[in-house]
Amino acid sequence: MRRGTFRDETVDYAAVGATQAADLMQYPPEKSTPFTESWRIGSGEARFRAASDALLEWRAQRDGGLAVTDIRPASGPVYSGVSFDHEGHPIAPSKSEPEQRFDADGTPWVSPGATLHLRGRVKGLKADGELRVIFVAEDSHHVGFALGTVGRSVVSGEESFMVDWYENDEVWFTVRAFDRPASFFYKLLPFLVKRRRRALSQRYLRAISPLYSTPA
Repeated sequence: MRRGTFRDETVDYAAVGATQAADLMQYPPEKSTPFTESWRIGSGEARFRAASDALLEWRAQRDGGLAVTDIRPASGPVYSGVSFDHEGHPIAPSKSEPEQRFDADGTPWVSPGATLHLRGRVKGLKADGELRVIFVAEDSHHVGFALGTVGRSVVSGEESFMVDWYENDEVWFTVRAFDRPASFFYKLLPFLVKRRRRALSQRYLRAISPLYSTPA
C-alpha cells in the first residue's frame, strides 16, 4: 500500500482526516453537516483500475464541470503513516513515495500535500476555493484521497473519494464529507450546504461512472 498524509496549520478546520471516521454521521465535527454515499459502479479489475485512474486524474472534479487549476506539490516533507485494513490491522507504509504522475495534458495527478484551486458552480451554487490533498491511499483493492479546505470557500471542511474493489468482485465509489458554512450567505441559509453537497456528489458520480446504479 502507498499512503501519504499531509497536515499543517493552513487548512481552515480542525478535524483533519475526519472523513475516515467510522462514526462521522453520528458525531460530525462541530457545526458541520456530514455526508456519506456509496454507489456500485460495476465489477471486475478492469473497472476498478479505470475508475481508480480517473479518480487520481481529477476526473471526478474536472468531468463534473469544475475547473482544477494551480496545482502545487507539497512544499515540505510528507508523512507516510501507518494505514489500517478493513479489519483494523495495521499496514506498514511503503519506504518511498513514487514519482509524480501526469495525465496526457501534463496535469499532475493527485498527490499528498498538493494544493489546488477548485472553481465552478453546481445548480447555481458556488464551488470555489483553495483546497489541500490531506491523504492519498492506494493498494490493490482500494484507491482514494481526501481534500480539505484552505480558504476562500463558501464552506469549511473535508471531502474524501474512495474506489473499492470487494471480494464479491463489485466495484464501489464512495464520497464522504463534512461541511460547515463559511460565507455569510451559507450561514444565513444553512440548508443550502446539504443541497450543494448532494449536487456535487452526483456530479462526481456521473464523472466516474456515467452509467451508475441506484445509490445504496
